[in-house]
Amino acid sequence: MTHPKRRAAAERLARSAPPGALHVVMDPDPAGKPSVLRTALCAWEAIEDGATHQLVVQDDMILSDTFFARARMAIAEMPHAALALFALWDSRNGAAVRFGALTGARWVGAVNEYFPCVAIILPREVASGFAAFGRRHLDSWPDDILMNRYLRAHGIPSYVSVPSLAEHEDHGSISGNAFRGPRRSVCFVPQDVPGCEGARLTGLRVLPFFKQGVAQCAVRVDDPGDGPAQGTGHWLHLDCEQYLEGVGVRPERHQSAIVRMAEVTTPEAAKGAWLTAFTMGFVHRRDGLRCDPATTRPDGPSGPAPAPDAATAPATDVVPDPAVLAEALATVGPGGISYAQSEDRIAEQRDELARITLAGLEAGHEAAERARPARRFQAEPSASRRNGSHQGAPHRSTFHRSDSRRPDPGHGAADRSAPHRSDPHRGDLDRSAAERMDADSSDPLPVEVIGADTPLGEHLVRGLTDAGHRVTTSTHRPTGHPTPALLDLTALTLPQAEPPGTHPTLTLTLTLQLPSIATEFALRLGDLYGPGCPHDSRIGRLVWDALRSYPLTLDDPAERLRPLHTRDLAAALAGLLRTPPPERVVGLADAPETAAELAEAVRTVVRPVPLTAPVPLAPPGPAAPPTSEDAAWPPPPPGWKPVTELHYGLHTHAQWLAYEGIHLAMEV
Repeated sequence: MTHPKRRAAAERLARSAPPGALHVVMDPDPAGKPSVLRTALCAWEAIEDGATHQLVVQDDMILSDTFFARARMAIAEMPHAALALFALWDSRNGAAVRFGALTGARWVGAVNEYFPCVAIILPREVASGFAAFGRRHLDSWPDDILMNRYLRAHGIPSYVSVPSLAEHEDHGSISGNAFRGPRRSVCFVPQDVPGCEGARLTGLRVLPFFKQGVAQCAVRVDDPGDGPAQGTGHWLHLDCEQYLEGVGVRPERHQSAIVRMAEVTTPEAAKGAWLTAFTMGFVHRRDGLRCDPATTRPDGPSGPAPAPDAATAPATDVVPDPAVLAEALATVGPGGISYAQSEDRIAEQRDELARITLAGLEAGHEAAERARPARRFQAEPSASRRNGSHQGAPHRSTFHRSDSRRPDPGHGAADRSAPHRSDPHRGDLDRSAAERMDADSSDPLPVEVIGADTPLGEHLVRGLTDAGHRVTTSTHRPTGHPTPALLDLTALTLPQAEPPGTHPTLTLTLTLQLPSIATEFALRLGDLYGPGCPHDSRIGRLVWDALRSYPLTLDDPAERLRPLHTRDLAAALAGLLRTPPPERVVGLADAPETAAELAEAVRTVVRPVPLTAPVPLAPPGPAAPPTSEDAAWPPPPPGWKPVTELHYGLHTHAQWLAYEGIHLAMEV
């Protein structure tokens, strides 16, 4: 598939394939708004009579020497599956490919993200169904986001190749993706030898990946009634530090000297690559990841064929390919810095980042060897529910960190339960708590949370749990014996979309019931954004429109917003549970931003879409005098301040909306 501007490249690609394997499909409206989806739908509809599958390749791809041999073997092995033959070096699916390289897998189950469409094979009936679905959603989402939504909704098994069978040439982007920087494969090995296409790795639950300069981590959570099928469940958006803290591991105690000795790359890139690889090594060794037992027959239309029992199946002789593994690890660092650096500068740092990545992987393996197997976070019914509570009692579930984990040597309970280490005031908060609370400060305060049954509530509960608190969730205020602390999140379930000109705020009520006092605190929140936050809030609307390439509409460019990221809210709540504030009303928000400033940040981070009424921003100058609204804003808790940088926070919000929020807002 191509555009007239790149017809020559498409024809060269077609000629490089076996005769008749590839035909050029042209954009039907080359003068119109750039749209990959528009051309892709024509390609999916161009399937020939008698063909069982359709292969679609974009014009700027390089195919491996064994591309068609492996593709045919994979189709024979997985005839009813969608097959992605490429994954980006900074993506979740790229993280899955790296685990595949570690285990010797040839294919990994696709994870909830976008489904890579630059080189993809679909069964005939799936291609036809997606084409009809895509026609109903032209001018909405990119083709890879829609593809993931369609495949997941219809339960179509989906896999990504290990290594990638195609590489991106990056000759510029007609569709407007050049702002993302170089877009390379997670692992491209041109001379990869065909064979063992039944060696697959599925069921991954933790995915560390380096993106936008941050070591990020997606963690799968099962939905009620989930079975073993692919695509079920949903994912929490964390970073590697938060994830590791939640499982009792302090990575700084394991950090290799090579990180501090980096000479070519930056300290931030070195740390991010090492931390991502450390988390990957820890998960790989702790979870004992290995290829699925070999199936006895090709997949069926509803998913993988039944596999032999893992305990009785004969051992497989699948071993990691050193060349594939080396390439997969070598792209961790370059992928994480690709958003902000040139191809040449990335190439200069590649070798040093590869050594740092390997050191991180080995350190993660060693840390996992010293730790006991970890149980996953669990939701447990309260005692009253287990014993058959009376009708009308609130539903309650308890979340806690596993007692079976063994912390790092030298770390006691107080260290494991401390707030997120990115909070520069953690030490002060802990000392104050020890002085002011008539309780053992090494034992984090249990808390009951009301109204946590939302995506945002789930992220906040996870944040409190990772900070060491034993969290019980409930649908309404409990009666009878009070819990030590009560957090009411029901205000978060109210609609956040407001008419133009209003200045909505949310109020949470946090009730602390300590042995000596029972005090209720009101928390006034700014404009929430980040993982779990909706698409119809003031910030969410801007991000949602930019994701779909819509112009941003500003009713009042001078309107002031107070961003508050999910992670900063969770850290504030954890701190308040340790140190009750002196004021009964506290404010939680970052510094004010005008709507115009926020829109420019969204255009930089998400997509450079136009403004419907662009307003030039004044050059930076002296800070504006406080307004009446500023004067009325309550003070923050002592020692707390937000730490999430706005651009990165918007990136996490966009990721969550595109990969998780879309499933809540878009019917198939």
